[in-house]
Amino acid sequence: MGKHGIEILNLDKNELLRMLNEALAEEWLAYYQYWIGARLMEGPMRSEVEPELLLHATQELNHAVLVVTRIIQLGGTPVLHPAEWPNLARCEYEAPVDPYVEVILNQNLTGERCAIQRYQEIADFTNGKDHSTHQMAVTILNEEIEHEQDIEEFLMDLQRLKEDMRKFRI
Repeated sequence: MGKHGIEILNLDKNELLRMLNEALAEEWLAYYQYWIGARLMEGPMRSEVEPELLLHATQELNHAVLVVTRIIQLGGTPVLHPAEWPNLARCEYEAPVDPYVEVILNQNLTGERCAIQRYQEIADFTNGKDHSTHQMAVTILNEEIEHEQDIEEFLMDLQRLKEDMRKFRI
């Protein structure tokens, strides 16, 4: 981003860079949580859920690309070491120590809800003040909302499957 582009920002650039680096750390953690969870997952509907979680992982990685690009455009330095990710992230990484599909989905649902909050905050902070960052935040926010919906639907399907199994027990 050129000097004039930075000069016209009507906000605290350092605060925005802090928020973006936190979001970047969260995206990397979300990527890995989705990716490793999809690989380890066990249980009913695994064959349906796994490809969706791998798609979500790819989308989280794409979010990281958007965020890091914006940090650099703003003249900032992206978080440089993975060891800093857990310290910067408000959205916690939950290791898939229990690989049951429902547990994995619930862990990812928690992460998505945290990400929705993060990008809503960035969108609010930049609204009318930094159109480029605002547009990026809204784009990512919309994908995070879609992820939440996808996961909620899988969880509803699993609940229905459990109920059907109870009904038909002999």
